[in-house]
Amino acid sequence: MSRLKIVVGVTGASGAAIPLRIAERLAEIDEVEMHLVMSPAAHRTLAHEVGAHALLRLLEKVDRTYDNSDIGAAIASGSFPTAGMIVSPCSMRTLAAIANGLADNLLVRAADVHLKERRRLVLMTRETPLHLGHLRNMCAATEMGAIIMPPVPAFYHRPASVEAIIDHLAARAIDLLALPIAPLARAWQGEKIS
Repeated sequence: MSRLKIVVGVTGASGAAIPLRIAERLAEIDEVEMHLVMSPAAHRTLAHEVGAHALLRLLEKVDRTYDNSDIGAAIASGSFPTAGMIVSPCSMRTLAAIANGLADNLLVRAADVHLKERRRLVLMTRETPLHLGHLRNMCAATEMGAIIMPPVPAFYHRPASVEAIIDHLAARAIDLLALPIAPLARAWQGEKIS
């Protein structure tokens, strides 16, 4: 049986620890083959926010990497079967390009392919506060089939650390791909009333 191909796109927005954790979680799933594309700014943000060795840690987890300028890469074609794509973090520039079909680099082209092929596309949009242009681009991307998932922490499970928050966000993003695996994120079980 062939492995499920998942594309992970990383932009230069803040939140670089999240795609690293997504890659770590996906690497634990035997049925997954991970394909990575990063914007040039993503390299800088990853080093600044996570550390000098973060890129190496990320690259060790993926099966295949692509240069963002390689518009002829496998993930640029709808004939390359994937089980979904996560863009984390998704900068407002990348969101705008996806929402308006401006596939001028491989990351945006791969996202565009997921939309046109009606495959799962999770955009972990990262900006605050939001202006009307950001909101309209989120609406446009949603109308085309993307799932907008800002990395907003869930506090119902009472995370004890930043790492726990990042882990939950990564698990939720992966769960949104609806892979044929057990859910990774801890679900709300309801509140006991005494």
